[in-house]
Amino acid sequence: MAIPSSAHTSGRLSARPETIAAPAGTPPGRHALDLGKGRDGIVLIPPGLDPAKPAPLIVGLHGAGGIASQMLALLAPFAEARGIIVLAPESRGPTWDVIRGGYGPDVTFIDEALRRVFRMHPVDPAHVAVSGFSDGASYALSLGVINGELFKHLLAFSPGFMAPTATEDAPRIFISHGMRDEVLPIGPCSRRIVPALQNAGYDVEYHEFDGGHVVPPEMVERATNRFLG
Repeated sequence: MAIPSSAHTSGRLSARPETIAAPAGTPPGRHALDLGKGRDGIVLIPPGLDPAKPAPLIVGLHGAGGIASQMLALLAPFAEARGIIVLAPESRGPTWDVIRGGYGPDVTFIDEALRRVFRMHPVDPAHVAVSGFSDGASYALSLGVINGELFKHLLAFSPGFMAPTATEDAPRIFISHGMRDEVLPIGPCSRRIVPALQNAGYDVEYHEFDGGHVVPPEMVERATNRFLG
């Protein structure tokens, strides 16, 4: 694993789809990243993609203690139906680096993972999103506003907080949260995050639902529709 650069310790990613030439295409299915020992990640290439046509991409970040397959379980039904590539990387530790003390190893890993995906299939620069659940949602919002030039859309399911080192451009944001969430209670979490983002000028679509610390399929569907709209 590469040593985090000064950019990575600030949460900045350098990989961009338009700067990496993709080959003729990768067969559909789930592919291991093969970048990490023990904790790695998965890339989903949906069926029916035109190998010459850039496709949308969602980066899906798991919750604390999670693994890549959990985010794929949430996103795959909609991604496969709508022709969206999914990158589900795994954190280097039990959860994402900034939650454990600061940006660095996970930013480096995600940057490498993005370069791997950009070499597997052409990606549409206007339709790159970062999403996540729980700790992954907090990390998606934080990394997303830092890297707004790359991530045009942020899809956060039950986030707890944000910790950006800077902001860039103005990505469109989708947030959902359960009103009976006992893990990350809605009051000090999304009901504080959403007004702060709106006051900062971000375009935010926000949904509360009658449920706990979960991601209902209808919230994933709404997020996907906003991403592709």
